[in-house]
Amino acid sequence: MTVTDTDVPGVRLIEPVRHSDARGSFMEGWHRARYREEAGLPADFVQDNVSFSKQGVLRGLHYQHPQAQGKLVSVLEGNVFDVAVDLRPDSPAFKAWTACRLSRENGRQLYVPEGCAHGFLALTDALVQYKCTAYYAPACDRTLAWDDPAFAVDWPLAELSRSAPVLSEKDAAAPTFAEAPSETLPGRSGASGS
Repeated sequence: MTVTDTDVPGVRLIEPVRHSDARGSFMEGWHRARYREEAGLPADFVQDNVSFSKQGVLRGLHYQHPQAQGKLVSVLEGNVFDVAVDLRPDSPAFKAWTACRLSRENGRQLYVPEGCAHGFLALTDALVQYKCTAYYAPACDRTLAWDDPAFAVDWPLAELSRSAPVLSEKDAAAPTFAEAPSETLPGRSGASGS
């Protein structure tokens, strides 16, 4: 596998080895020992989530606090623009973002560590899987505005001939970083999991 560190500390782009022939292809999407040794990922994921999004849907920017989650994101079908935003105030990349395109064809994965928000724009209909290091905790579920000027994520909406993505009610009503209550942000409340 090839592991590439991004500009956001701890966010890693992973390209597993893929074996292809006339029948199709095979790759290991998770191997506990190998991913820990070669990619530096946590050994324990406790929950797998799978979401289907139609083209033009944007999910995010999501995170949990407290009870933070690390996520290993893979695309099983389709193509997404996947984003991680650093919310850790002690990070040299605080409020910075990084992105990559994940697809079934390229087989890439993105690891998003605890303390970062995650989101993606479906460039086609897309089936996305993410392995999580902590269980989903509804009381800790947080969302920040996808178009927050504090982050200035350059979402490729023009590729879809759209000026705005399709959003859930929750994502459409999300506060900006400046509007979010301090106790809902990593490193602000003194709660564990920051």
